[in-house]
Amino acid sequence: MNTMDILSLSLNELTEQLELLKQPSFRAKQIFEWLHKKKVQNFSEMSNLPKRLRLELENVYYIQDLFAEKKQISTDGTEKYLFKLHDGNYIETVVMKYKSGTSVCISTQVGCRMGCNFCASTQNGLVRNLTTGEMLKQVYFTEREAGSPIDNIVLMGIGEPLDNFVNVVSFLQIITDENGRNFGQRNISLSTCGIVPGIDKLSEYHFGLTLSLSLHAPFDTLRTEMMPINNSYPLKEVLAACRRYQKKTGRRISFEYTVIPGINDSDDCAREIGTVLKGIIAHVNLIPLNHVNEAKFFAGKEQDLHAFAKKVESTGIEVTVRRKLGEDISAACGQLRAESI
Repeated sequence: MNTMDILSLSLNELTEQLELLKQPSFRAKQIFEWLHKKKVQNFSEMSNLPKRLRLELENVYYIQDLFAEKKQISTDGTEKYLFKLHDGNYIETVVMKYKSGTSVCISTQVGCRMGCNFCASTQNGLVRNLTTGEMLKQVYFTEREAGSPIDNIVLMGIGEPLDNFVNVVSFLQIITDENGRNFGQRNISLSTCGIVPGIDKLSEYHFGLTLSLSLHAPFDTLRTEMMPINNSYPLKEVLAACRRYQKKTGRRISFEYTVIPGINDSDDCAREIGTVLKGIIAHVNLIPLNHVNEAKFFAGKEQDLHAFAKKVESTGIEVTVRRKLGEDISAACGQLRAESI
């Protein structure tokens, strides 16, 4: 009975598995290339393998797949896929097209337990972690659908990546392996709400990716109201972890900040952002609030958002305002869900 997801195995793990099947090590590299370079859907396509080995692989392993139950296309060209997983759960994946290339925003969990009060992904809590193969398949599926390579990967969909640490690291190692997809590390962004042990552990791998910290408030009291994780890891501890991460990796950190009118867009907030980020090579990405039915917040005026951006910028911090994409199909930041629609 085929019980192991072969797509989730690193090249080293695959080599060990092939040894158990009394196969030479070069077969593992061949299979790895079929899976991650050519992205085959079944073992019968692996034409340079002996037929007996292909049959044996079919009996022991399976190739992870996703089923797109729905595809929506925004007026701005953003695409959102509703994927049904093998166990009946759902996730959403978004493809965004820019002049500079195409980005895919992938989910890392079914649901989320972080409880941020402006985000739809966490409304029903955490169901389970996604496997490495389920994360890889979101990239491979969208590349196959587009007929061209994805340029950037963003781990900012449903779920908290560092709450699924082992599988996310495995995903990063496999997607960037030069023997497979060979995706550039500098074209990957990983977003976290601030799980301090996860940030410290991630720094040990020295990935060249961009770490994006969900800041959303520069004061502990306000941040705790918006993000319960701040009870476990207060802002001072989170920013200390960011400094350690930057010292170890040398990478600039992006700070995400969803602007909620009347809540976190005061002059005091703007000044305090500059204060708390002092000494960090930082970039602040201001995100316009997107509508979530369960949230009691309302988006502000575009001119007010840009005025707030100027106030933050005056503190010496580099600031950009994220372009709204896919809001009409609920594909924008904070709108993704882990349920059937």
